[in-house]
Amino acid sequence: MLKIGHRGAKGFLPENTIASFEKAIALGCDGVELDVHLSADGEIVVIHDHTTDRVTGQHGIVAEMTSSQLKKMRIEGGHQVPLLSEVVDLVNDPSLVNIELKTGEAAEPVLRLIEKYVAEGRSFSQFLISSFDWPALQKVRTLHPEIPLGVLTETDLALAAAFAKTIRAEMIHPHFHLLDHDNTKMLQQDFRVFAWTVNEPQDIEKMKSFGVDAIITDFPDRI
Repeated sequence: MLKIGHRGAKGFLPENTIASFEKAIALGCDGVELDVHLSADGEIVVIHDHTTDRVTGQHGIVAEMTSSQLKKMRIEGGHQVPLLSEVVDLVNDPSLVNIELKTGEAAEPVLRLIEKYVAEGRSFSQFLISSFDWPALQKVRTLHPEIPLGVLTETDLALAAAFAKTIRAEMIHPHFHLLDHDNTKMLQQDFRVFAWTVNEPQDIEKMKSFGVDAIITDFPDRI
């Protein structure tokens, strides 16, 4: 079972920051999960929301700001909004980089960046693209058959599984509340199951007992 740090190690340090990803690695994670948007100048930036308000305390719309403008806005503790390339440089192969597309527009730039890293010696299997934006995943699969895909859902497992089959996705990423022992095993006939975001010790133990393939958590030290 893989241990994946949610937005780095969000329970310890501000989410989606270099310090948070470094903490996840230090805590022995097998990989990190992160969120990406495109900046106005086409850079892939690692931030969850479409605005900067929550994480920086300053108003801004990510898609309308350049990457340099975003980097000047400080997250709690003085941290910068990183570029996806900066996080990938930090995470050594074969540790997993789970890239959640928050917008379909980021799909092609993310693919180009992954291809660049693979040309330099990384493997496609180090990367995983997930999204609630299912058409974005379909676009990724059409453009690139080798990059693993994860279908995110917090509502309907059956619908997610049906869609995942149509795009030949390798993983289903359900909110952990949707899972029980039986449906986990059923899903695993076709997919690997990555449960998110599992933080409480009793929930972690329950996911382990179901035999999920990965747990995505804010507190990697609890696994």
